[in-house]
Amino acid sequence: MKKYILAGLLVWLPLAITVWVLSWLLGALNGVFESMLSASQAVLPQAAHASIERLRHVPGLGIVVMVLGLLLTGVFAANFVGQWWLRQWDRVLHNIPIVKSIYSSVKQVSDTLFSSSGNAFREAVLVQYPRQGSWTIAFVTGKPGGEVAAHLSDDFVSVYVPTTPNPTSGFFLMMPRSDVRVLKMSVDEALKYVISMGVVAPPEAAPARN
Repeated sequence: MKKYILAGLLVWLPLAITVWVLSWLLGALNGVFESMLSASQAVLPQAAHASIERLRHVPGLGIVVMVLGLLLTGVFAANFVGQWWLRQWDRVLHNIPIVKSIYSSVKQVSDTLFSSSGNAFREAVLVQYPRQGSWTIAFVTGKPGGEVAAHLSDDFVSVYVPTTPNPTSGFFLMMPRSDVRVLKMSVDEALKYVISMGVVAPPEAAPARN
């Protein structure tokens, strides 16, 4: 009976997690839509409040509106006029105290992670962490720069060590390049290996032909 229960769990667990993630995402989109409706009620006259309340009860409307808004924003940002307006918007936000620190940091990270020309994770490597003799998978994100690089005399690389099974949290380390072992597996294969807690091992690289 234990064998059959585990077999059933392996069938339903991936589906359950997928549904949970999608439900969370759809809930977040609906939450943004609800906030937009509440803001509209604060600005529009009282006569329009009844119509706004009816919109709250339309199933799936928030998701449709948010996806459509993202699509139209992407189309606007992809053309010359949209890029000009976005530059002006960035300039305004960068002149606001406190806001500029948060906005610029988040924008740099998001541009690196989600831009089609970005290269957030360059290669998968093995590093000793959290102590000598204990190895884990990490991802090279670049080289130390600025003031930090001036304090590091040797050849160092910046690496990101993800946590399992949630790779979106982790640790940022700067290590000597000599302490990093480059892996032949792709970044996608390494991420699957981390998320599966080592259960889904990537295939071994084929030996090079002479």
